[in-house]
Amino acid sequence: MEKLMADLKAQIIEQLNLQEVKPADIDNDEPLFKEGLGLDSIDALELIVLMQQYYNVRIANPDDGPAIFKSVRSMAEYITAHQSKQG
Repeated sequence: MEKLMADLKAQIIEQLNLQEVKPADIDNDEPLFKEGLGLDSIDALELIVLMQQYYNVRIANPDDGPAIFKSVRSMAEYITAHQSKQG
């Protein structure tokens, strides 16, 4: 799980072109939207693409998005739980 979260941080920075942010700047439980990294709805779409592209994981129910993208840890937990099922 720790390696997955580290990989996700690097991929989020790359995908969203967050040039001033380093992986160490992102806490595993830090909110990604609003007060955390300050991501917006366009960034959410980029994160959905990231999960599909790197992990072959699709979000079946869009209503689950806020819980999935709450933090790096919640993204990693969702990927871990759903990657083998959809693979």
